Amino acid sequence: MDAKELIQINNEKRKQLTKENKEYYEDMLVYVRLSYDKSDQETEEILTELLDHLVEAQAEGKTAEEVFGQEPKKYADEIIGELPKMVTKERMQHFTMGVMYFLASIAFLSGIATLFSHYVLGIEPLTETYYLGSLAFKTLLNIAVAFVLLYFVIKYIRWSCFKKINKVAEFLLSSLIGIIAMGVFMLVIYVTPEFGPTMQIPFYVALLLGVILFLVARRVRKAI
Repeated sequence: MDAKELIQINNEKRKQLTKENKEYYEDMLVYVRLSYDKSDQETEEILTELLDHLVEAQAEGKTAEEVFGQEPKKYADEIIGELPKMVTKERMQHFTMGVMYFLASIAFLSGIATLFSHYVLGIEPLTETYYLGSLAFKTLLNIAVAFVLLYFVIKYIRWSCFKKINKVAEFLLSSLIGIIAMGVFMLVIYVTPEFGPTMQIPFYVALLLGVILFLVARRVRKAI
C-alpha cells in the first residue's frame, strides 16, 4: 500500500481508540509527520504499525502511556531517527506543490480583489495593470517569506505536541501569527517600487490562472 492508502486506513482505525489513547497517539502522529525530510511512505508505515500495536494493547486494557511510555516525545524522536530521508525527487515534488498552491491562491485572490474593488467599492477597473519586473520580484520574495513562516509554524506545532495548552492562548497565538504573516506579505507588496514593462490583466485571467495553478498543484500532489 502507498502512503495515501495508509493514511486513509489510519484515519479509520483511530476511531477505535479511547479519548485518552487517541489524544496520545495523535500527538505522536503529528509530531512524526512534521519531521521535515523523512520519507512519506516509511513514515506512514511506522505510524500504522504503532497504531495497530496500540489497538491490540487497548483491547487488553492497556493505555497508550503503558505501551509507549511516559516520554512520548523522546520515543517519537527515536522513531524519527530511524526513518530514511526523503529522496530528492520527492523533495522537489513537495516544493513544487507548495509553490503552485501558493501562486494559485495569490492569483485567485487577486482576481477576487479586483472584482470586489470594482463592484463593491467602485474604485478599480476590471483590468489591473501590473509591472512585470516588480511582480516577479514580489512573487519570489513572498514565496521565500511563505516558506520561512511555514517553517516556524511547523516548529510551533511540533513544540505544542504532548503539551496541554490553554485553548484561548492557542487561539490568540494563532491569530497573532496570522496577522504577522498578512502584515509581512502586505509590506512586501506596498514597499517594493514598481519597475519593468507593464501588462494589462483582466480579473477573469487572474481567476483562470489561479484555477490552472491549483489543478497543477493537485496533479503534483497525486504524483507524490
